[in-house]
Amino acid sequence: MDFLTIGIVFVFGTIIGSFLNVVIYRYNSGTSPLTGRSQCFSCGKTLSWRELIPVLSFAISRGRCRGCKVRLSWQYPIVETISGVMFVAVFLLGMPIYETILLLSIFSTLLVIAVYDLRHQIIPDGLATLFALLGLANFFLAVDIASAFYFPDVWTLIAGPMLFIPFWALWFISRGQWLGLGDGKLALGIGWFLGATLGGSAIVLAFWIGAAWALFVMGMQKVFYRTKSGLSMKSEIPFGPFLILAVFVVYFTRVNFFDGSVNFLTFI
Repeated sequence: MDFLTIGIVFVFGTIIGSFLNVVIYRYNSGTSPLTGRSQCFSCGKTLSWRELIPVLSFAISRGRCRGCKVRLSWQYPIVETISGVMFVAVFLLGMPIYETILLLSIFSTLLVIAVYDLRHQIIPDGLATLFALLGLANFFLAVDIASAFYFPDVWTLIAGPMLFIPFWALWFISRGQWLGLGDGKLALGIGWFLGATLGGSAIVLAFWIGAAWALFVMGMQKVFYRTKSGLSMKSEIPFGPFLILAVFVVYFTRVNFFDGSVNFLTFI
């Protein structure tokens, strides 16, 4: 791909990211993301097309509403930028169009889940189910489009439940104090999307990332704020974003902690 094509793909990805922001804000709010004009959450001003240009509108307005001047969330440009990078990364894999669309659908769903979990500390059943179904559908796609579909073997089918059961056990034993059941439902989709070994590697990596992040934040609090308030070992930390970050890393690196192999995907 030349730089112009990459730029076009990135811009298209940021546009999709703008829509994903709408989904994140409107999900379970009783308002459809497909209807109604976007408005400022503070003053209710209907946003014009100039205020809806992904990333650029936020930068030009300096992160403030043009009507009431209230500060806008950094979620808007961050999600749009991540979506743009995600689209470029997937398109550079050079996969057939049907695989590209499915993979982008999976990653877009995961991005929505991650941000929604950060905002509300819950993984909605609808989004977790959608990811699980997309992950399972990914296994039914043939490598060669000429051969249409194939049925995965039994190990593929049980990969999801294999990763779900430990999360369910932790949730059941702790009565939801250690982990939410939503994380288990997410693990179900991870198993079907990545398989048992890569999915297990993603979960191991997620625990490492989560632990490292918690220790880093607590260390920063102790050094700079010298307070016992804030994050502690008893704090509730959304685990979904760590799982999803690990899925992205494992998918593109193919790192397998069970046999010590790493096999980066090749970009065209």
